[in-house]
Amino acid sequence: MTSTSASQPGAFSFVQFTLCNHFDAETGYPLGMNPPIDLDFHAGFDLDRLAYKSERAASRRLALACGIGAGQALRQVLEQRAGQAGLAALVTARLAAQAAQDERDAARAARRAADKARRAAAHDGRPSAWRAWFDGSARPNPGQCGIGAVLKGPGGAGVELALDAGYGNSSEAEYRALIAVLEAALEHGADELTVYGDSRVVIDDVNGPDAFAAPALAAYRAAVRALAARVRHFTLRWVPRHKNLEADALSQRATEQSHA
Repeated sequence: MTSTSASQPGAFSFVQFTLCNHFDAETGYPLGMNPPIDLDFHAGFDLDRLAYKSERAASRRLALACGIGAGQALRQVLEQRAGQAGLAALVTARLAAQAAQDERDAARAARRAADKARRAAAHDGRPSAWRAWFDGSARPNPGQCGIGAVLKGPGGAGVELALDAGYGNSSEAEYRALIAVLEAALEHGADELTVYGDSRVVIDDVNGPDAFAAPALAAYRAAVRALAARVRHFTLRWVPRHKNLEADALSQRATEQSHA
């Protein structure tokens, strides 16, 4: 029986298994080719999952040319690839390689999850006893303002705000929402508070140095800082809009009600 050389991986002509002219009726193998001693070896295992693309292609050609089943054709291709070492050795080696790859993939996934958790912790900061989210909108901009906020405290305490906030632009609406939720937090005795919002303008204005503060928002900034100073531990953090959906929905509701 002719075999392919090492320089032609996956060719597996088998001289198309002697062109399939002479098969043993009982074993299904070409005459003169001994079947494996244990035909049930790895019977419950999907050899297709271990076969390379070139080997699967060769098995399809063999099955078509010889009129045999796809599984039998693939097994014969793999047995030729295994050579004297035998199919068991080939399967064992490929299972080991696959297991090693699975371990590497799992390790990479674990590292990605750990990195994501570290980034989230750095972004969200240390959990505080009280947390709040705020959002403001103006329709049109400038126009009628609506503000929304959510305040959550220990023991399940919570407050939702959805209020008409008069006329102004979107930044003024955001500031008014922040002031409203700070006032609510102080009314509930919050002494450790983290506030989240999706307005870069407002959060950077409050957290930034005086020299870069927006003159048009100076009164709002002063009001926020005065209220925040009354909280023992106060943090203001930016979050993307998809992490501020409750407050956003409340502000939109307030805006819609003001236009009703």
